[in-house]
Amino acid sequence: MKTISHWLAPPWRRSTAAALAGALPVLAFPEPSLWWFAYVALVPWLALLRTAPTGKRALYDGWWGGFGFMLAMHHWLLPNLHVFTVVIAALLGALWAPWGWLVRRFLAGTPSPGRIAGALAVLPSGWLLVELVRSWQGLGGPWGVLGSSQWEVEPALRLASVGGVWLISFLVVAVNVAVAVLVAVRRSRAPAVAGLLATALATSAAWMWSPRPDVDDRARIAVVQPGVVPGPDRRFDREEQLTRELAGQDVDLIVWGESSVGFDLRDRPDFARRLAALSRETGTNILVNVDARRSDKPGIYKSSILVGPDGPTGARYDKMRLVPFGEYIPARSLLGWATSVGKAAAEDRRQGTAQVVMDAGHGLRIGPMVCFESAFSDMSRNLVDDGAEVLIAQSATSTFQQSWAPEQHASLAALRAAETGRPMVHATLTGVSAVYGPSGERIGSWLGTSVSAGAVYEVPLADGTTPYVRFGEWPVYTALLIMAVWCASEGIRTLRPRLRRPDPEPRARPARTAHGSPARPGR
Repeated sequence: MKTISHWLAPPWRRSTAAALAGALPVLAFPEPSLWWFAYVALVPWLALLRTAPTGKRALYDGWWGGFGFMLAMHHWLLPNLHVFTVVIAALLGALWAPWGWLVRRFLAGTPSPGRIAGALAVLPSGWLLVELVRSWQGLGGPWGVLGSSQWEVEPALRLASVGGVWLISFLVVAVNVAVAVLVAVRRSRAPAVAGLLATALATSAAWMWSPRPDVDDRARIAVVQPGVVPGPDRRFDREEQLTRELAGQDVDLIVWGESSVGFDLRDRPDFARRLAALSRETGTNILVNVDARRSDKPGIYKSSILVGPDGPTGARYDKMRLVPFGEYIPARSLLGWATSVGKAAAEDRRQGTAQVVMDAGHGLRIGPMVCFESAFSDMSRNLVDDGAEVLIAQSATSTFQQSWAPEQHASLAALRAAETGRPMVHATLTGVSAVYGPSGERIGSWLGTSVSAGAVYEVPLADGTTPYVRFGEWPVYTALLIMAVWCASEGIRTLRPRLRRPDPEPRARPARTAHGSPARPGR
């Protein structure tokens, strides 16, 4: 241990080690999908933070670790944003600086059982608050939330139905803290073991007592994925061909991917007529996505539009949460230079104002989302609250076909389905199309990045309300409460010595003579 500490003495080595340690959790996400690794991936970073010589150095190690995590999680943006990817990772990585200080505060040296018990509550809470802040749309959104690495683990999906992806993140970090204590601290290991047992009990309780979705019907939903086809006209031709092949298959809804129509249907009535003809031929409505400048409003919108046998039905959803730099540039007057170093948005897309639940026909109510809106758990929860029976995300990852992004994106739908108890269809123009049942289980096979086809899925429809839909982000509120209680206790501990007044010193009693009278000075 002393040899390692000596080797890490130069600041640049500690910073490099922190960045590498912070990058390790990305291996738990798709495409590697080493989901089990998430439960120990933070241990090297925690071990480094607890040995920081000063609180200031722990802040730096937290920052560098956060930088490594964010850069590794978004490495596939490098070909598009170039050096700006590094800038964004550095800015967001600073959110983990206070967390690094907290780790040292609780685990430095030989922590007492009380400190370890506090660490098992405060450190996961601190991590959760970091994820909450960076999940704000203006900072990039909740891509790569640690709990989302568990998208294919059935017990974790059951936890998601109770407390969303936030509860999974909390418990994953708690397990990492407990393992770090078991590895690095020879004494006071009992609280760490107790923490692991508590995590196992929480998972078991969720498995046994959390309500399961009550499947009461099924819908046949088709996904049309044309693949990488250059040009909006040729792409529409390919989508039309694939949709026509679905005729006679008794489907309840056909879903096209994001930006599947490159023209406003008011400006191109010929496209509207062709879509209406496809609806009549297949006997069902078609949900398309238009990425174009609107004729009735200024600006470019990404809109989910339902088309029936007579043309557009009037059901329309305009994308609300845009991709920073991909679809708009935050504070363009300051950061507009990003367009000169990468493929950032030359013109900002316009935002919608409200979510929409559509009547898709055949008695089916759907809740559409566009692209990375599927990463926001509150959006899917709101749609289910409004009566959506099926969640639908229309996506396209043509720019990132050869990266880990398509698989990462498709995996998010499993969590949204498990959280809400409603099936979710992730339909892509290019990328990975996937369908999940109301418990987050995979339905059928993925359509991979090299596939150009239409596929029909038997989607189970469920009833009931999950605890997460009913109570919302309660793990986040619990984390806030834990941090508030800890901050208050620290404040009281700091102020107590200052508030305590010393007892007044007793006055010296004058000496007395043999007759009992006070002695006079000088006698």
